This record gives sequence, C-alpha cells and structure tokens, in this order.
Amino acid sequence: MLQSNLSILLGVLITLSYITFVAVGQSTSNSSVFTKYTISAPGINASFIPYGARLTNLFVNDRNGDPQDVVLGYDNGTAYLNDTETVHTYFGPVVGRYANRIKNGTFTVDGITSHIPENENSGHDTLHGGTVGYDQRNWTVVEANASSITFSLLDQGFEGFPGTIITYATYTVSAGPQWTSRLVSIPLDEPTPIMLANHVYWNLDAFTNPSDSTILNNTLYMPYSDRYIEFDNIEVPNGTIGIVNDTFLDFTSPKQIGRDIENAVNACGLGCTGYDNAFIIDRPRYSAPEATDLSLLTLASNVTGIQLDVRTNQQSLQIYTCNNIALMANIPVKQSQQHSKNGSITTVPKYGCVVIETQQWIDGINNPQWGQDQYQIYTVDSEPAVVFAQYDFSITGS
Repeated sequence: MLQSNLSILLGVLITLSYITFVAVGQSTSNSSVFTKYTISAPGINASFIPYGARLTNLFVNDRNGDPQDVVLGYDNGTAYLNDTETVHTYFGPVVGRYANRIKNGTFTVDGITSHIPENENSGHDTLHGGTVGYDQRNWTVVEANASSITFSLLDQGFEGFPGTIITYATYTVSAGPQWTSRLVSIPLDEPTPIMLANHVYWNLDAFTNPSDSTILNNTLYMPYSDRYIEFDNIEVPNGTIGIVNDTFLDFTSPKQIGRDIENAVNACGLGCTGYDNAFIIDRPRYSAPEATDLSLLTLASNVTGIQLDVRTNQQSLQIYTCNNIALMANIPVKQSQQHSKNGSITTVPKYGCVVIETQQWIDGINNPQWGQDQYQIYTVDSEPAVVFAQYDFSITGS
C-alpha cells in the first residue's frame, strides 16, 4: 500500500512539475536552460539560469550608490556548459545530491553500501555529487515572478545514490537588500544521504580596482567557528576535529583574508597555499543547533564598502579562496566587472574570489562519531532536507 501511494505521489509530482514548467512559458529545448531570469527588489537584482539552478549575476549598490555585480560567472549562459566540459569551476550552481567530498565515493545507509563515481584526485573521492552532479542538470522552472523564482529537479537515483528525491530551489530578493535561498529535498522511497549547497563565488570589490583584483583585503569574520574539520592530503576528512585558536584559520575576530594566507600551506591540499576548509558552526549556549537568527559570517570590502552577512540553518561553512590559478587562468570577468581604464581585459586572478558554502559537516556520512546522521540521512518518514541561507547586504560603517 505504501509503495503504491509513493508511486502515485511520484506521478503527481512529475505531472505538476511539467504543468508549471509550461505555465511560465518555457520550452523543453536545451537552449532554454541557459535563458537568464532576473528578479529584483529595492537595491538588489539577481539573475539565474535553469542549468544547475544557477546564480549568474547579483547586483547591489556600493557606498557611492552605484550597482556592482559581486558574483563570478559568465555573460553568456551557454558559457557555463563549456565551463563544465573544460575547467569545471562550479560557478554559481546548486551542488548535490551530496556537496563537498565523499571518501572513496562510498557510504553505507541501513546496511546497504552505495558507490558513487569518484570524480576527483585520480579516483580517490567524490566531489559535489559525482561525474554529473546537480550543477549539470537541467532544472525545471516551476514559478517565477518579479522578486522570486523556483526551480525543481527530480533525481531518480542520479550517479548511483539510493532512491528518488525531488528538490525545490526557491530564490527570493527583498528590500534590505537581501537574497534568500531555500533548498528543500523530499525523499520519495529509499533512505538516502542529502546535503546540498549553493556554490557561489564572491568578490565584493566587484573587480573595481584593476590594480588589485583579489579578495585578500576583504575582511572575514566568523564569530562562532572555533573548530574546523581536519583532512588528509586530498582534502578528505581524517576524522579529527581541530581548534582554530592561535592558527591561521582563526577568523573569530574580524581579519583580512590575506593577513595569514601565506601561512596556510597545505591548508587546501598538499602543495596548495590558501583556504579550502570546513569550519564548524558552534552557536551560542542559549541558541539552537539550526537557529537562523544570528549572522554566522561577515565579509566586507574596503574598496566598495559592500558588506555581506550570512545566516543559515546549516552547521558548517566551507570557505574556499580560489587558490587554484590553473583552474581560473584566463577566464575574463563579466562585462559588468570590467573597470580597466586602458582597455585591457581583467581576468580572474589567484585569490580573486571566495566561495562560501553553507552545509553540514563534510563527509559526515562516513564519520558516525560526529553524530551527523540526523542532519544528512533522510527517509520517507523524516522531515525534508532543508538548506536555508540568507544573504544580507549593507554598507560598512553605515
């Protein structure tokens, strides 16, 4: 009876997804997945494409009242497909079904072992959901209006993950200015790990200073991140929890990203200098593990005056400072970010951006001692998996 009901529910969800897709005037052609949808509110506008349910542009005003595009990406939507097939930067999409890394691409749920394609480090781990993750999927536009857009994706066991799930990604902008992301995933049959994240590359300077296109002078503050997850030479957790106090990883007081970055040798993998680390969020004693009332991260630019505050229900923040120059080499920034006076083209430099992933603990499904199962394993009887992230923008000192 339960299986029958689930089959009916699955059919209804597929039908509704198709109906709403047609209702907003979209075709099912591949070209439409690169069409940009722009939503706006006072002081903010953001653009998205269905390919990866991906953020492509986000404009907020700087201290002079001029709109600046503070995220990396491409002007042409089809360029994201070329990116996937070449350097695969993961500019702006939802990553999943399981974000970040899975050791050996293997995990066990309810006694059943699953193996996901190992698409990183010569086959030693899975990154962002496997060979074809959510970032490469063509999401359906469910609804769109002036200030909000919702995408959906039906995952019928992509990449060998157990079971079928349906995910809705709703993005909303509002006065503040503020961008809110809600990722809601519902398992339809089997128990399965779910850990999604938005993978946005930020540069709050918006490349307005051609003489320094990096984010090294941006100030980063994570007041509740006293601990971090230690890893091996390929950035897979080794089961150890570290303390940031008196290390280059300490951002519990405001600090410029570049102040200690030269000390971060091997902090982003063997032979790499920079940050690519999972910081644990330890909310205050009288808060709750998934409370969203606190700013958990503040990033600020002294060039544009733009400040970003992040609130989320997640328990970890993965911070990546674009250390891989080979990955970014020769990628021009968008036309809205070209500010050179001599006509030269600005490209993304090493440390030219910072990724902030709101998520649960990396590879928690393979480290049961951390007690992460209730936040990473979901069933038809459990609550849905929800990733809530709110991005508030302001001007520093205002």
